[in-house]
Amino acid sequence: MKTQDFIQQKLTNFKDIFPGLIVCILIGLVAKYLGTLVPTLGGATIAILLGLLLGNTVLTHKKLHKGIRFSESNLLSYSIVLLGGTLSYTVILELGVSGVSFIILQMALTIAFCLFVGKQLGFSENFRLLMASGNAVCGSSAIGATAPVIKANDVEKSITITLVNLTGTILMMILPFLTNLLYENETMLSSALIGGTLQSVGQVVGSASMVNHDVLKYATIFKIVRIIFLVFVILGFAKLKKDEENHDAELHHKKPNAKIKIPWYVKGFFLMCFLFSIGFISENISLGFKQISNYLEIFALAGIGMSVKFKDLMKAGLKSGVYCLAIGIAQIIFAVILIRILL
Repeated sequence: MKTQDFIQQKLTNFKDIFPGLIVCILIGLVAKYLGTLVPTLGGATIAILLGLLLGNTVLTHKKLHKGIRFSESNLLSYSIVLLGGTLSYTVILELGVSGVSFIILQMALTIAFCLFVGKQLGFSENFRLLMASGNAVCGSSAIGATAPVIKANDVEKSITITLVNLTGTILMMILPFLTNLLYENETMLSSALIGGTLQSVGQVVGSASMVNHDVLKYATIFKIVRIIFLVFVILGFAKLKKDEENHDAELHHKKPNAKIKIPWYVKGFFLMCFLFSIGFISENISLGFKQISNYLEIFALAGIGMSVKFKDLMKAGLKSGVYCLAIGIAQIIFAVILIRILL
């Protein structure tokens, strides 16, 4: 009887999820195709924009809500785990000490800037932490991985992902001109600027492809090293939030909770990265993981776009735009200074 109840419950859950999930998959597939026609935007950004448009106009039925929520949270988590199976720790060796130092300092300065400026502008701590992880590490994946750890709500997560992707898309088109102006497209310096600044892997590939093949290769390596540090950023933010909770507990004479809960997808990401690094996961399987991860991310981004309401974006307003602009400019300035010092 218990088995029958369990199966019945799962079937009911699937029926609830199915309509919204199918819609997100269809939007994602259309976005993926359109991304090949308009590579400067890319499938990820188009998925968010299509989801945003349709989710605020024709696709507003309540029956879609559970499937949309499943897509934006679960699919993104699966994508993060599979992404780990495409990354090897050995890429760190290709950049050397100076290259890795550049990445660490660039990420640290970006995080510090996001937290400081966001506080001056009056944004909530969760919003600032999500902006920091999204801009410093790897866009949507980093935000999706960070949100549950800091207990950010769906509105904060969706708005942040939308803003970070739009900022990255603008920078993606600017940086090729900047690398030509500053470095005359010299491979390592141009790669560091693009790979150390842009938010998502797709944006790095799109921007670097506008320069040349060598820059594409090394910019991707710089980006991969940033993604490898995702786990440490999440653990750092989790520790920050836990310390604040414990401080509040002490003020109210409650027992502090010393445990930091590491989400399953962070453990999965780390494990898959390790397995690929030691050769347990083959190159062919890794390539399959990369393709599946990319599709899952785009389906999730379609769901995230559908979850964002125009009224919430309007509420974020001009101040959010100024915040994004300031972060983008700061990232470029930090990168140019660090490249001059370290590379």
